[in-house]
Amino acid sequence: MTAETMRAAVLRGIKDIVVEQRPTPVPGPREVLVEVRSVGTCGSDTHYYEHGRIGDFVVEGPLVLGHEASGVVVARGSEAEKHRIGQRVAIEPGMPCLSCPQCRTGRYNLCPRMRFFATPPVDGAFCEYVAVHEEFVYPVPDSLSDDAAGLIEPLSVGVWACQKARVSPGSRVLITGAGPVGLITAQTARAFGASEVAITDVNPHRLRLAAELADAVTVNVAEQPLSEAGLEPEVLLECSGVPKAAAEAIRTVGRAGRVVLVGMGGDELPLPLSHVQNFEIELTGVFRYANTWPTAISLAASGKVDLDRLVTHHFGLDEVEQALTASAQDPTAVKSVVVPSR
Repeated sequence: MTAETMRAAVLRGIKDIVVEQRPTPVPGPREVLVEVRSVGTCGSDTHYYEHGRIGDFVVEGPLVLGHEASGVVVARGSEAEKHRIGQRVAIEPGMPCLSCPQCRTGRYNLCPRMRFFATPPVDGAFCEYVAVHEEFVYPVPDSLSDDAAGLIEPLSVGVWACQKARVSPGSRVLITGAGPVGLITAQTARAFGASEVAITDVNPHRLRLAAELADAVTVNVAEQPLSEAGLEPEVLLECSGVPKAAAEAIRTVGRAGRVVLVGMGGDELPLPLSHVQNFEIELTGVFRYANTWPTAISLAASGKVDLDRLVTHHFGLDEVEQALTASAQDPTAVKSVVVPSR
């Protein structure tokens, strides 16, 4: 039997998180109830905490943050049959409508009626239990830790970006930004067969980690302009979200190259248009992911992508504010994880 109430870390206002008792969710007919074991913190969580909004998404009421989650199935709805009680799972944190034109053509990440964890007004996973449609939880092997199972979510971002960029054996790839998504995307590009991976950042610790995890050429752009690094990638995966960094990196992309904008930063980008036109560069963005969980789980389970190495800090529900600000306080912080049972 599951307790009738649970603990949840609730964002009540800008820089104001309080742990509350809330009713434990009751799974619907095709939902499963998951006891949350691990939740990674994301830059979007920090942005909501510090600013109360991201673009058009505005926090207008109490909100539970957190969307990089794993856990254990502890109950099932009356029609849920895909997962057994006790199954360890990774959670895909979005529930599309499944009936709109985008959903019907497989682009459910673009569903206009998507309900996504920790995106106002939908609560996330900084709590003890969540109810999720059975189609959006995925069994994970025992070889994956709870932390790694939660980080299948950002790994899915890397998989989607590499798929959109058509990274394949022999690709020369540049990644701007060695934050968690950049570090994951660098490893994913290698797993997809890239023969050359380069990555930029201003944090020496993260650049060293990129070199270890993805055998990446590193460029500290605080010390050397990217234009002087001698790189001419055919693929740019822009993970920094910094408009100036993106514009500089686009100028390095070779003829018929491909640019995928992954990081979320400014609303506008100063585009080097003549370079894009003269070199016939393809440029697109990514918004979350679609149908990536099986691939991501396989990459992590095979060891081709090491997610545990990214985890530098663990916190409990009473310490969510520290989790969200750890990277600002510690230059060696990469990924903070919240463990509700801690």
